[in-house]
Amino acid sequence: MSWWPGGSRSSDSERGLAQPGVLSFASRHTGSEAFKTLFKEGMGLVETAASYLDGPGREQSKALGRPVALAYATESMRLTTRLMQIASWLLLRRAVAEGELTPLQAASEKHRVRLARQELSCDAEMLAQLPADFVALCERSLRLQARVIHLDRSLAAAAEPAPAPSASPFESQWAKLREAFHPGFSTPRGV
Repeated sequence: MSWWPGGSRSSDSERGLAQPGVLSFASRHTGSEAFKTLFKEGMGLVETAASYLDGPGREQSKALGRPVALAYATESMRLTTRLMQIASWLLLRRAVAEGELTPLQAASEKHRVRLARQELSCDAEMLAQLPADFVALCERSLRLQARVIHLDRSLAAAAEPAPAPSASPFESQWAKLREAFHPGFSTPRGV
């Protein structure tokens, strides 16, 4: 057993660590102030977008012409989907950091969180006709999405096991020479 962020204790195998007492990049990051700031920013953006879409956004969308209203509806669905993906990812990572889930449990749940890069679907001309507050929310969500995807990829790369050490180029060449001149003869490893 060894230390785990959040005060709980778990075995290295439950945490997915190869060496006892070594904290992975993922566990260090999800317990950091940077992650807490990202979490607050992400959840705050979810709340801000929900308030906007249920309040001023609903009123502003009623005043839009049909093609622009269709673009607004499309982008608002994409915004909502994007933010729910981000929120799900953040909540999953926080649950690991607080010891509510092990990394192994989180990995099994990760298939439900689809972090896919998602750009705006309307062109610049249509975007210019949408309410400025709405466009600003969409742009903030895209920047947050890019950060979360980058972090997710970094965490996934850090979680991958190190590749097995390969034989040195010298050893492979030496083995070929031995086989060519003395078939069936083997020398102790490391010669």
